Amino acid sequence: MRVVLFVVLYLIAGCQPQASTLPDFTALVEANAPAVVNISAEQKRSAASQQQVPEMFRRFFDGMDDLFRSPSPEGESVGSGFLISSDGFILTNHHVVANADRIIVRMQDGSEKDAELVGSDPRSDMALLKVDGRKLPTVKIGSSEKLKVGEWVLAIGAPFGFDSTVTAGIVSAKGCNLPSENYVPFIQTDVAINPGNSGGPLFNLKGEVVGINSQIVSRSGGFMGLSFAIPIDMAMDVVAQLKESGKVSRGWLGVLIQPVDRELAQSFGLDKPAGALVSQVLPGSPAEQAGIQVGDVVVRFNGRDIGPSGQLPQVVGVLPPGTKADAVVMRDGKRRTLKLTVGELPEDLDGALRNAVAPKAEADMSLGLRVESLGAEELASLKIAQGVRIQEVIDGPAAQAGIRPGDVLVSLNGKPIDAPATLQSVVKSLPDNGVVPVLIQREGSPRFLALRLGGE
Repeated sequence: MRVVLFVVLYLIAGCQPQASTLPDFTALVEANAPAVVNISAEQKRSAASQQQVPEMFRRFFDGMDDLFRSPSPEGESVGSGFLISSDGFILTNHHVVANADRIIVRMQDGSEKDAELVGSDPRSDMALLKVDGRKLPTVKIGSSEKLKVGEWVLAIGAPFGFDSTVTAGIVSAKGCNLPSENYVPFIQTDVAINPGNSGGPLFNLKGEVVGINSQIVSRSGGFMGLSFAIPIDMAMDVVAQLKESGKVSRGWLGVLIQPVDRELAQSFGLDKPAGALVSQVLPGSPAEQAGIQVGDVVVRFNGRDIGPSGQLPQVVGVLPPGTKADAVVMRDGKRRTLKLTVGELPEDLDGALRNAVAPKAEADMSLGLRVESLGAEELASLKIAQGVRIQEVIDGPAAQAGIRPGDVLVSLNGKPIDAPATLQSVVKSLPDNGVVPVLIQREGSPRFLALRLGGE
């Protein structure tokens, strides 16, 4: 009887729901909080420097300008950072210390130190500082490559100026592309990050730094569940270059790219919408020297598959200039492998793009169009080799593809269009059904569109 009763009680106990165990962060915080610092960057106000936060971060902290400003004649931005060496090297965000006349680091014990800016990199939003000291507390550097989606992570920082604040969450995604950044594959988390957390460390459960908290996406100016951190693997590469030369060199191809949607993928003979579609190749660039052409879709680079188009500049950017690499492109429905030497990203990239002359291009469609010829002077002013201007768009495939009056039709289905008569000839050679690519010039920028034929 006692045996039966024991078995019954055991079975009842076994059916009870077990309390889920959540991670205990106390030891992690106690070990690492001393290495996290508060950073104040003072800037002298002037008519040319009223904006203390770069425009791309103003979008993330819309309506919160007062948090980054002081009512005094001097402006002050606040953020976080962390010690990576016992002799005083500190990592933080570029936007925390941009244009600072004085940088003050406050340690956890309340002591303050003036910091020297060793180097800063706006493209990765990274800055390296140095304070005097010996045997200072430091963090352990982990690996963002080994980080997994769903893994617990913890942030320490100074949101709204509250020092040593701890928040936790999980990794939501990896390799994220943001419109403001082309060279950083961000880690997305749901860790509560607010103004003042910028530049602070993101830890895994082992107490290792795996990222640097940098941005949030918000409609209110505060945390809304979308936080983004710079991967520590990339950050440490930036640190090494900043220590050596005070600046960062990145790889460069010299192409303008756009995403590949479902219809463009079909028109270029791709199995799925992936890769980076080349809409322009800059003259004299590594891409031109390697034989990359407008209309190529880069699907693999240096041994890595290219999914979203934004991955291409990230993969190229981490390579040192002079690196030999292979680019796999789709051209005319076939895969081709091109060998190239990676160049160095120009410091004045916007200037390089403005001075570039667009080469011969491809693709925009003219069923349901009225077009006019362009003279040599107009083509030169538009920096294109050939094209016809769209005067009117009538209901039909062109309108459905998104072609507008004022666009310049540069090529259709891979065939250059240099006159209205050429357009008529190319249209006659098109298949009755399917999707073909068209290349247009709109407001000075080239862009591919997908033209569907036969009313499919």
